[in-house]
Amino acid sequence: MKKCLLCEQGFTPVISFAKIFSLKKYRELKICRHCQKQFQRLTGKQCAICSRMLDKGIICNDCERWKRIYQGDVLRNHALYRYDSTFHDLMVSYKRRGDYAMREILQELCYEFLVKNKYDYYVPVPTSPEHQQRRQFDTISAIYGDILPLTTVLIKKEGSHAQGEKNKEERLKTPQSFLVDKTINIRENKQTGKVLILDDIYTTGRTLYYARDCLKEVFPGMQIESFSICR
Repeated sequence: MKKCLLCEQGFTPVISFAKIFSLKKYRELKICRHCQKQFQRLTGKQCAICSRMLDKGIICNDCERWKRIYQGDVLRNHALYRYDSTFHDLMVSYKRRGDYAMREILQELCYEFLVKNKYDYYVPVPTSPEHQQRRQFDTISAIYGDILPLTTVLIKKEGSHAQGEKNKEERLKTPQSFLVDKTINIRENKQTGKVLILDDIYTTGRTLYYARDCLKEVFPGMQIESFSICR
């Protein structure tokens, strides 16, 4: 019997025979099926660039804007869940209150996708020095560091306000907030020719596009994509 990290009720994880006899390491479930169903998967028609759910069309308005700004050089973002009230409450506990255990729920929600899709380098979007000092951990690296080998080559400038504190227009007008850490030794690992930027939430795309702008200097000629747990 396990205790659900969200509702704190006891539950018995359902384990299939395929997982029992698989050679791959089995990851124990942290939340019950009832709580898991509260998170809404992105389904149906989605933006071909950022994964946002659409009622009509192929590309969302945000990505049409990025196409104009970057002359067609858009960033392909993979996302799994819709950012709704359930996710909002989870992120408040994790980021605002600094509940480190909540990272295990986020890991559970994205684990299968990440282990099935291979990239040469996984680069987390860094937390600002001020927020990291307050929480005593980097919120993005804490999610993905247990799952993937991270290349922490980006630094967030001091004094950069969190995007969650801004409205949409303020987010879009945010100046470049990242730097490349020249002291990081990039290991040679070119097999797929692809780099994946890791974040938690895709709102306007401003953060991820700035991250990609910096990484083009580090990984010239490589295909750079991004992943966010929700959109």
